[in-house]
Amino acid sequence: MVQPLKVKVGEKAPEFCLLDKDENEVCLKDYLGKWIVLYFYPKDNTKGCTIEAIDFTSQIDEFSKLGAEILGISPDSTKSHQKFTDKHELKVRLLSDVDHDMLEKYGVWQEKSMYGNTYFGVVRSTILVDPKGTIAEIWEKVKVANHVESVKNKLVELQK
Repeated sequence: MVQPLKVKVGEKAPEFCLLDKDENEVCLKDYLGKWIVLYFYPKDNTKGCTIEAIDFTSQIDEFSKLGAEILGISPDSTKSHQKFTDKHELKVRLLSDVDHDMLEKYGVWQEKSMYGNTYFGVVRSTILVDPKGTIAEIWEKVKVANHVESVKNKLVELQK
């Protein structure tokens, strides 16, 4: 049931502006000249999403040394992101897309099913955007274990 993402490696990353946990506007264009890790996740404070956010937080200094910013995006509210960040002492910047506009542009908002029920939600995915705003790598249907390490390794490889 899960479809391929709407974006492809080599294409310009779709522009967006979203609010972070402090309700500051964050736009893709603000990061031109830097690598950006956009990681899309289903829901704050769920097991896999918490592990992924903590893993990215634990490696944030390594990503920073590689010239990369990490942005986590979910359909949760800014208030939910604030609580999630405080509870787990997260350092990654979390963005809120409650209307699913950006999630739909990237193709990560899809019909899913669990226990025979169908619903719409985020397909856990990560997109690496290069300093020119072009999509350099895509990870679809991400499994959380070792994911952050594989993103970091790909970033190192692309910078050689």
